[in-house]
Amino acid sequence: MLSDGAASAHLGVGARPGTPVAEILALVGAVLREAGLTGADVRSLATLDARAAEPGIVAAAAALGVPVRGFTAGELAAVPVPHPSELPLAATGTASVAEAAALLAAGAAMDTDTDSSTGTGTGGRAETGGEAPAGAVLLVPKRKSRRATCAIATFAPFRPNEVTSVARLLPLTHGYIAGEPGSPPTIPTPHTTAAMDTHTQSDAHDLRHHGDAEVRDEKLIDLAVNVRTNTPPDWLRKRIADSLTGLAAYPDGRAARAAVAERHDLSSNRVFLTAGAAEAFVLLARALPVRRPVVVHPQFTEPEAALRDAGHEVGRVLLCEEDGFRLDPAAVPEDADLVVIGNPTNPTSVLHPAAAIAALARPGRTLVVDEAFMDAVPGERESLAGRTDVPGLVVLRSLTKTWGLAGLRIGYVLAEPETAAALERAQPLWPVSTPALVAAEACMSRAALAEAEHAAHRIGVERAHLLAGLAEFDEVRTVAGAEGPFVLLRIDGADAVRERLRSLGFAVRRGDTFPGLDRNWLRLAVRDRATTNRFLQALDQALLIGG
Repeated sequence: MLSDGAASAHLGVGARPGTPVAEILALVGAVLREAGLTGADVRSLATLDARAAEPGIVAAAAALGVPVRGFTAGELAAVPVPHPSELPLAATGTASVAEAAALLAAGAAMDTDTDSSTGTGTGGRAETGGEAPAGAVLLVPKRKSRRATCAIATFAPFRPNEVTSVARLLPLTHGYIAGEPGSPPTIPTPHTTAAMDTHTQSDAHDLRHHGDAEVRDEKLIDLAVNVRTNTPPDWLRKRIADSLTGLAAYPDGRAARAAVAERHDLSSNRVFLTAGAAEAFVLLARALPVRRPVVVHPQFTEPEAALRDAGHEVGRVLLCEEDGFRLDPAAVPEDADLVVIGNPTNPTSVLHPAAAIAALARPGRTLVVDEAFMDAVPGERESLAGRTDVPGLVVLRSLTKTWGLAGLRIGYVLAEPETAAALERAQPLWPVSTPALVAAEACMSRAALAEAEHAAHRIGVERAHLLAGLAEFDEVRTVAGAEGPFVLLRIDGADAVRERLRSLGFAVRRGDTFPGLDRNWLRLAVRDRATTNRFLQALDQALLIGG
């Protein structure tokens, strides 16, 4: 039942001629579940008067035991709706039959109740000439099936000095995480957009925006952050927990450094440990005598942000969608003395040939290759880690993604001894904690490397499943040849689709903060098959909502 003494609910339905009753009832049932209601809470089914005699609508109302209310196109068109669409506007003159009809029915019913009890109502029609009366609110905005739309509204009586909201009307049990037991299979709970979503479109890219901001403070299924799920594994948790007994001593990185060196068959003086790969970008920007740095985009934005913070003017090489976001070494200016590129690149998921990246090396140039996601590629093919024949090469690795250690902060740099020493001089004392050092050493073991390799193969299987599902949507275009634990896709109006996905319980990474991309791009993390299937259903719903 509706909480807080609110009036009963009224359904608004828009349907094409010939829509079967089964389709309408299925959509109505999903909307009622989303509102936390049952058919017993419904008092009427409202629609366009020209559709009021449609067999499917009449049968649906009969099944619910409620009357059909018809409103003229003029009455519906006068009601402002929160989710307008062009198709119903062209066909009926209103931007959402379902939302407008639900709001009018809720208001008209309250007028009728008021009229019978106080003698001040309007006999069933709002006096505003079709506009929804103050206090009529949507419990659930329009949801779409193949041939029908449905919304549900009620009347929230206005009290002085009270903020009226849909949230106040909903039962306390409403607010599950999508995919949890008891959740609707295709239409999860609406969630409020976080404060970070107030970013406005401009020529400047928000280089400090990262995927964790998409899920902060909200219960959403996370496809925005590229950290592998169900991590850290139990054995790694235990190693980290056991290290806590040694917190009284200052951190000693020698064992972890030696383990990383052995893993890549390098000498220890070529290894430099950091508090995550992000720290390495800051140290590179501050410690190296750079005159003309260039960053290859689209890619992780922290390198450019760090360089700018250090006072450098940063050049950009923008890879093109028409070329599959593939690297052309000739596009990098010859006089660049520091070049940064990701491989596989975040967010495009493109794995560049090692030979193409190595071709960027020059005498007097530092070549920084961000391989934060390379351990998610089976066999780590195209990696430059461990290479000593490429002049000026600096390879960055992160242990946070595959092992779920983003909160612990651990990564490392592989570089020429002189570069490693320069970075170390710029680094504060004891920057990597003892638990992080223990984790680094543990993740270099043969058993851990075998586990990471198995995970990389599993990611490939699940990525193929995700891409196959996305290929079913005519509106979606994915970047070909994805090799990372994420995919990049383009949808016209992706920023709006992203907002709808949030309301359906899913967080995805916006693309417009990456130089070279705009508001029509989204990045999706690869997840398990069950999560992917739920997401694909939500995406279908989000695209239908948008019309």
